[in-house]
Amino acid sequence: MSLSSTPSTSASTPSAALPVELLPGRPPTLQVPAVTEPAEWAGAHRDALRAAVAEHGSLLVRGLGLHEPASAGTVLRRLADTLMSDQEAFAPRRRYADGVYSSSKWPPNQPMCMHHELSYALEFPGLLMFACLEAPATGGATGVADSAAVLDALPAELVQRFEREGWLLTRTFNDEIGATVAEAFGTSDRASVERYCRAHAIEFSWELDGSLRTRQRRGAVLRHPVTGRRCWFNQIAFLNEWTMDPEVHEYLVDVYGADGLPFNTRYGNGDPIGEDVVKTLNEVYEAHTMREPWRGGDLLLVDNIRTAHSREPFEGPREVLAALADPVLRTDSTEGTAS
Repeated sequence: MSLSSTPSTSASTPSAALPVELLPGRPPTLQVPAVTEPAEWAGAHRDALRAAVAEHGSLLVRGLGLHEPASAGTVLRRLADTLMSDQEAFAPRRRYADGVYSSSKWPPNQPMCMHHELSYALEFPGLLMFACLEAPATGGATGVADSAAVLDALPAELVQRFEREGWLLTRTFNDEIGATVAEAFGTSDRASVERYCRAHAIEFSWELDGSLRTRQRRGAVLRHPVTGRRCWFNQIAFLNEWTMDPEVHEYLVDVYGADGLPFNTRYGNGDPIGEDVVKTLNEVYEAHTMREPWRGGDLLLVDNIRTAHSREPFEGPREVLAALADPVLRTDSTEGTAS
């Protein structure tokens, strides 16, 4: 596996300059004194913050008081090298500004299980940034998990198969469930969508009802471009049918058929992934999950390769901004032929 990127985090400034608190079961946390200009503080501490992410895989920064989209967006832009647009989204987002979005629109009573953002794309963010403008009344934490530790804890034979074959993401785009074609590809023009798919190793077909079906095969394990550590990097469990709530799964199969689900994952050779395998993946993720309830104003930085993230069910209003930063280009061999 080879990757081409500007490293998503910089280790040039020792993170020891920041008093990062490390407690079992919680993400690395930095409590900062009240600041009147969060963007100026972020700019002054940018290298140290990124070095802390490089060292720990994630960093929760508490005390910045990020309560407004404009000021939070300025902080996110100060910390990133480059902000990315959200392409190939599996759920819609609200766009606040260039490169700054809401979190994915997902039913609040349903979890978003551990995954790596855009790990099915040829270009994905090396750094994720989340700013909590409003914390929910209960739940809604963004959990994190060390993907190298997850890889080490998975059954060896399972890892070996996914390393040999990769994993396959299948999607069926419609106007009812998940992201639409326009939301995922930035256009509903068929010729433009087809050009994108060909350029990004995505198989595609248009159905008689006008819906679009796609398939893309990707590697399941990546070496971190900075540390060289092997990381479990994919969305095999999260986007698999067996991670869905059973009632939701039954409804979607009844409406769209087993082969027409909005999204599903398979082994790289096309074989279905058993419910027992998905259960194992999610159990290993849970055993390595660190979580801390959001407080309004919090900032969370995540190395998207080294660290998986999730979103837990919640009640009450929840507004979290997300920025996808510092793109990494996947240059390993993939299979994708247009149809």
